[in-house]
Amino acid sequence: MAKSQWSFKSAVELSAALTAKKVSSVELTEEAIGRIERHDGKINAVCVRDFDRALAAARAADAAIARGENKPLLGLPMAIKESFNIAGLPTTWGYPPQKNFRPAQDALPVTRIKDAGGVILGKTNVPVGLADWQSYNEIYGTTNNPYDLGRTPGGSSGGSSASLAAGFCALATGSDIGGSLRTPAFHCGVFAHKPTINLCAARGETPPPFPALPRVDDLAVIGPMARSAADLTLLLDVMAGPDPLEGGVAYRLELPAARHQALRDFRVLVIDSHPLLPTDEDVRGSIEKLAAGLTRAGVTVARESPLLPDFAITSRLYSRMLLGFLGAFFPPEIYAGALAGASQLSADDRSLGAERLRGITASHRAWILDAGARIGLRAQWRALFGSFDAVICPIMPTPAYPHDHAPEMDLRRIVIDGKEYPYSDQLAWPGIATLPGLPATAVPLGLSKQGLPLGVQIVGPFLEDRTPLKLAELIEREFGGFVPPPMFDD
Repeated sequence: MAKSQWSFKSAVELSAALTAKKVSSVELTEEAIGRIERHDGKINAVCVRDFDRALAAARAADAAIARGENKPLLGLPMAIKESFNIAGLPTTWGYPPQKNFRPAQDALPVTRIKDAGGVILGKTNVPVGLADWQSYNEIYGTTNNPYDLGRTPGGSSGGSSASLAAGFCALATGSDIGGSLRTPAFHCGVFAHKPTINLCAARGETPPPFPALPRVDDLAVIGPMARSAADLTLLLDVMAGPDPLEGGVAYRLELPAARHQALRDFRVLVIDSHPLLPTDEDVRGSIEKLAAGLTRAGVTVARESPLLPDFAITSRLYSRMLLGFLGAFFPPEIYAGALAGASQLSADDRSLGAERLRGITASHRAWILDAGARIGLRAQWRALFGSFDAVICPIMPTPAYPHDHAPEMDLRRIVIDGKEYPYSDQLAWPGIATLPGLPATAVPLGLSKQGLPLGVQIVGPFLEDRTPLKLAELIEREFGGFVPPPMFDD
């Protein structure tokens, strides 16, 4: 089959082509549907298909374009993470008892996407409870990495990242509390943006069967995924803003412009090591190469700073606060086991596993003290961003690894340069930005010798999301970005 003209174009390029009448939304949607039907048997990324309504939306978009209407996403086919409610479609979060749950209303971000003219092809696969860096469940099966079908596409937004990498769509949504936007972007060689905490109202990205009520999140965010950095901004601007039922009654969003427009004007701190979790040779090598390239391009690059918060303290605090949240929803028998385990901990056991147990069983008093420590951490980051515009660091310690569906996650291991580490300790890297609620943009950096995607995250100042997004755009322009997976580059 001849290579498609449109499948790997950016959303910005597709939007320009639609406006110029070089292609219609129906043509783009039909091509996307054909591509999903041709390839998704191997990848299993689009777990809920909504092709009839997508084609109807595409016809409506073409009519709107013909009338001269102009909306940010008008006519663009895209995919939505399964965890977002779409009226009439199942929202399961991978929980088998919820396989027939069908919300009556769209999630707020889905409403915003539809109002902006987006054409929704369907929903993308997730792990159970969005609680893994792999994307599999009993309802929809396993999603595979388009670069190596035997490996994870990442999680929990793995269906979205795989869909983008395989050319099924140019835009997708995801969510992130433990790297669930950035990790799948890294493992599938695409872009993602974890927004500043509560920048994007998430009503309706809700575990079933709970009602879709407005909420203010402590760690979790929703955000955009794409194959180019500029596309992240396009979708973020649609998704961002307070919930009209609560904050939106009084508040309006006005994000500041990026601190700089030229690459050479940025001041960047590049970090490739963590005191509690190493990174492997491929990850370190890609960061070294990027640091050298940025230096040649005139960027002010530092490799250390006394202003940088202590990553060991950060990861221990994050482990407690994250599991303090997640543990509230554990079944009684799991919680009882955590209580028993925590009671046996030595006071001087500061491993991340021990901190996770402490978080599950923490008192409200202990959580309040940890929340106070986080306020101090945010002040440290504010001071750092007085001297730097961004921090570039790893997203995860290794490229995508083989599927490992061992039911006891505590027994899984991740291999870093030949040495085994606890699987859940990988939280250390995404938690760097998650705990203080900072924006972080995932940027691909080509492929490893094994043909697996590499990349970094760009952490930016609080509510200055446009700064890491702009730097991501400039890095993409200077050093290249997404590389299509060879087996699906048609």
